[in-house]
Parts: sequence; C-alpha cells; structure tokens
Amino acid sequence: MKNIFKILVACAVLLGASTANAQDEGNRWSIAIGTNAIDLYPVGEADQGLGDYFEDFFNTDHYNILPAPSRVQVGYYVGDGIVATGAFSVNTIDKIGDTSIDDISYFGLDGGLEYNFRNMIKQDGIIAPFVGVGGGYNWVDNDGFGTFNGTAGIDFYITEGIAINLQTTYKHAFEDANPKHFQHTAGLKFTWGGTDTDGDGIYDDKDACPSVAGLEQFMGCPDSDGDGIEDSKDNCPNAAGPAESMGCPDTDGDGTLDKDDNCVNEAGPAYNNGCPDPDTDGDGVVDSKDNCKTVKGPASNNGCPTDRDNDGVLDADDKCPDTPGIASLAGCPKPAAPTVEEQEKLNQYAKTILFDTGKATIKAESAKVLADITAILKKYPTAKFSIDGHTDSVGSATLNQRLSDSRANEVKNYLVANGIDEFRLSSVGYGEARPVADNKTKAGRAQNRRVEINLVN
Repeated sequence: MKNIFKILVACAVLLGASTANAQDEGNRWSIAIGTNAIDLYPVGEADQGLGDYFEDFFNTDHYNILPAPSRVQVGYYVGDGIVATGAFSVNTIDKIGDTSIDDISYFGLDGGLEYNFRNMIKQDGIIAPFVGVGGGYNWVDNDGFGTFNGTAGIDFYITEGIAINLQTTYKHAFEDANPKHFQHTAGLKFTWGGTDTDGDGIYDDKDACPSVAGLEQFMGCPDSDGDGIEDSKDNCPNAAGPAESMGCPDTDGDGTLDKDDNCVNEAGPAYNNGCPDPDTDGDGVVDSKDNCKTVKGPASNNGCPTDRDNDGVLDADDKCPDTPGIASLAGCPKPAAPTVEEQEKLNQYAKTILFDTGKATIKAESAKVLADITAILKKYPTAKFSIDGHTDSVGSATLNQRLSDSRANEVKNYLVANGIDEFRLSSVGYGEARPVADNKTKAGRAQNRRVEINLVN
C-alpha cells in the first residue's frame, strides 16, 4: 500500500503544475488513479453464509485488495454538478468473508453519472461529496455478468486540481447466480481542461472579463495603463493616473485633469480649461485675480473700475462721483420733491386730461399728457401726490361729487398701471365745491372741470 501511494503522490507532483481547480465548467476532465478492494460479504445473503447488507462493512479482513494502482476512472463534467464517468478496474479475489478460496481474477468496466455536492457546501471548498448511479460489466474467473451500480464518495482537495478520492460502489448483479459485491476505492483525482479564452492564465469560469486579457488581482480584468486601477473603474483607462482622480493624470499639476486640460503641459486655472491666465480686458490684471475680467480697472481695486460713492455708477460715468445717486441721473441723487415749476407743469398737464362727457372714462387723446405726468412722478420716487377731481356746477351736487371722485380715481389707476407705486398716490373728488372761475360763463365752467395733481407734504 505504501508503494501505491508513493506512486500516486509522485503523479500528483508531476501533474500539479498544470492542473487547475475542482471539476466544473472550467476543468471538465478528471482522472482518478487508485487501488480498489472487493468485498463480497455484506450483500444481504445471510442464508448463503454471507452477511446482511452492510454487516461488517468496515471489516478490512473481508477486503480483497490488489496492492497496486488497480483502478482508473475518467470523468467529464456535463454541467449542473453532473459528471459522466467511465472506469476500468482489476483485482484478485482470494476470500469471501472469512472463507479463503483459490485466487480468481476480477475485471470490471463501469460507467455512470455522478452528482457533486461541493458547491452546495461551500463554493470552491476542499470537501466534495458525491453520489452516482450507473451500470457495469464484470468478469469473475472469466465469467461475465452485468450489474446495476450505486456509488457514494468524497474528494478532499489538497491543492488546486488534486484531490484524495475515496468512494464505494455497490454492484448488484442482475442474475442470482452472479455475485453481488462492494468495490471500495482509494486514490488521487486530477482535474484539468479549463478554458482560458483570453489567454491570461485565468480560466473563464473565474475570469470576470473572459474575452479580454487581464490580471489575477482584478479577476482577469485589464488595467491597460498599469496604474493599479482596473479599466472598468478607471475614467482614463489608457493614461496612468492616481486613484484619487479615478485614474486620470494631471501632467502640469494645475488641478485640471489632462482629459479636460487644453494646455496639458502648462499650468493654468480651471476656468480657462487649464491654460495659463489671460488678461481679457488688458488692464494688466490677469483674469484669475481680476474681479472684472471684461472691464478695465486698477490692480488696487482687483481689476475693477472705481466707484467712490458706491452707487453702482462707475466714476468714469458718474457726474456726482462723491455723492451716491442713480444710473438714470448719471450717478447723481434724485431730488426729494418736484420744483415749483414742475408742480405747475403737473397741474397744467392734468387740466388737459379729457374725459367722455358725463363719464369717468379717459379719452385716448390724453395718452401723451398722461405719459408726461408719469415721467415727472417717476423722477421723485419718495414723493407722495394727491389727485383731486373737480366739476362745474351743471347738474346736481350729488352727481357732480360722484363724477369728480370717479375721475380722480380713474387717473390714479392709470398712473399705477404705468409704474407709479399706488402707495404714493391718493385720490379725492371735490365736486363743484372748489371752482376757480365763474360757473355762469361757458369759459368759467370749462376751467372748473379739471383734475389737479398736488404734492402731499
């Protein structure tokens, strides 16, 4: 027995360099070489002086052992854990139970299917139990007979592609005249035949990128630029770069990655796509330090023009550079209230607003004068005004009061609709109570029908 295992171990050493993992999609072929033992005793024939099934099953004194490699089995992985097998064995039988007999020869040819439970226990584990069914044809002392075979066994993987193989097979003869028996086997199993489509030394079943050559550390996937980041996670797979920038380089170290840098070998700011600083407005302050890149200004003011009164109007355009003002007045402040002359203008304009007879509807031809009034009011955004309506004495006082109210309010609504803050305006009607001329004459009545716009103090 010692010589047998020395031979088997020597075979393992020779084959170990070329074998891969367990028998599966990546290593479809296997060969098991070992010694076998025939036991004709525990076969359920106590009436014939033999034992019941499995009686003295581990009694090695009943075993007929050929002390040499006496069984060879070839297997091919079909898929889904199933291996098709074919085996040849030879032995010499000199005992049946405790009874010695003259030596007779034993030969066996067997075939079948085995199901491997290895991956159900642990993926790529070292223990791989299996069961199998099949049939065989055996010759005992040159008499041949067929058997139905049931197998159970286990492989212990001692390294990649090499396992210690232990199994037992019950062979049930189809005819009572032929001996039923157990055949026990111990030996070594070798697996090989892995497919490596991309030739990177990693078999396809373990290769995450089976069609592209890669590295073992990345499960067979490539790192084309050799920067230690596999291509699938590298934003620049063909240019080496650090992990912190997802594998992309920054040759000039300006913080703009080469893939986005228009000047790869010259440092420049990101806003200029990695190219050196320009001076867009030509004021001697580069854009990265110029707060006003398109308008000239001194370096003392970060490239921006000065605005001494901080009114938003640059000194160059400000007619009142030391007094805050508004752009519409070239940087000068707005007066708080209209002048006497402008107040007179307002009322001159207001008196010319025309209404439909007996109504508060403003006639279209009054649009120009209303625009002039609006322009004056906008010049004084903080001033408040009262819009006063007046009528002549024709008609009842009640009607005239109502009409003056409506006309004053209509003018207010027009001005608000054209940009005057409604909170700056109030409206009131005085009816016929405040005439400025004699109501007995036509000319006087015309003067009394009027609207006034007065500053509210």
